[in-house]
Amino acid sequence: MQNDMGKCGLTEAEQGWYTDRSEKKSFLWYERNYQHDNYEHYHSHYQLTYVEEGYQYFHIENSIYLVPQNSLIWIPSGIKHRISSDAKTVNLMVLFFSELQVEEFHREVRVFSCPAVLREMLIYAKKWNKLDTIDKEESSFLATIINSLPSFCNENTSLQIPVPTDKRLAKVCNQINVNYVSSIDLIELASLASLSVRQMQRIFKQETGITILKYQQLLRIVKSVELLDSGQFTQTEIATMVGYKSLHAFSSSFKLLMKKRPAVNKHKVNLDVV
Repeated sequence: MQNDMGKCGLTEAEQGWYTDRSEKKSFLWYERNYQHDNYEHYHSHYQLTYVEEGYQYFHIENSIYLVPQNSLIWIPSGIKHRISSDAKTVNLMVLFFSELQVEEFHREVRVFSCPAVLREMLIYAKKWNKLDTIDKEESSFLATIINSLPSFCNENTSLQIPVPTDKRLAKVCNQINVNYVSSIDLIELASLASLSVRQMQRIFKQETGITILKYQQLLRIVKSVELLDSGQFTQTEIATMVGYKSLHAFSSSFKLLMKKRPAVNKHKVNLDVV
C-alpha cells in the first residue's frame, strides 16, 4: 500500500521502523482491501485500528489478538507488532496520534467491540481520509474520539491467544495448531515436549495463564471466525469442521468467548443458517 504519502501516512525510515515528518498531531488512513507487510514493525505513534470488514490478527509480543469485524484495537506508542489475515476482504481504518495526554488506559493493548455511536463517528471521519494538511475540524474531531475511548472500551469481546515462550512447548503448540479439530492426547503432547504430563500442564499454564484444553478451544473459535466470514458454510457445518459434536456446543463456546452468538457473513453468500 505505497503512494507518495508513504504507508498509512508514515515513512519507513528503515525496515520495521516508521517515522512521520508531518506537523499533524493526528492522522486517518482508510483502505479497502488492505494489505500490509508481514514483518514486525513499530513507530512512536499511538494507533487505533478499526476493522470495518473481515478480520485481522495482531501479533504483539507473546500474544495473538483476533480483531473481528466491527471491532477495534488500541496499540500504545513504540509497541512492536505485525498483522495477518486470511480474509478475502479486509477494510481497515487506522488512526495515528503523535501527541497524547497519556492515561492508564493508553498504556496497554486493548481490543473491544465498536459501539454504534463510535462507528458513526468513524464513518463521518472518512472525509479526512489520507489528508496530509492540517484541518482544524479534523484535529478536534479525532481528539474527541481518542478522549472518549476509555468510556467506549468494553474488553469482554477481546480474544487473545497467549503464546508460550518455553521452547519445549513449541512442538506442543504446533501439534495443537495442526490438529485442533481432534481430541487432545496429553501423553502424546508431553512426549513431544520431553516432559511428563504434569510438568507440561504446569509449565503451559504458568507461561500462558490458560490450560492446554483452553488453548485448543481458542484456536477452534478463531478458525470458526474465519469460516463464518467466508460465508460458504452453515453454522452446523462450521461446528463440525472445527471439532464440535453439535451446533449447541459450538454456539455456547463461541458466545462464552466472543460475548455474542456466531453468525455467518450474509454479505458474502445467502445461506439458511440453522
